[in-house]
Amino acid sequence: MDPHKILFFPFVSEKSSQLIEENNSLEFVVRRRASKKLIKHAAEQLFEVKVDRVNTRITKEGKRAIIKLNPDYKAEDIATRIGIF
Repeated sequence: MDPHKILFFPFVSEKSSQLIEENNSLEFVVRRRASKKLIKHAAEQLFEVKVDRVNTRITKEGKRAIIKLNPDYKAEDIATRIGIF
């Protein structure tokens, strides 16, 4: 499946900015039916990184995924590349 159909857009808030700096993680709004495995594969394919873990939660705005990157990659670099910072 196309990664753009799984990861819709980055979720930007004060807490998500803190996640980028402290936990090497990115937060995205994702397709509601996407599994953690699909989200992990889409992030790895789209950003050319290794993902350690994916946590998801469903809110009234939609499903969100916190994607923790492998320590070899920096979330700040990805955030700069996609225009968060």
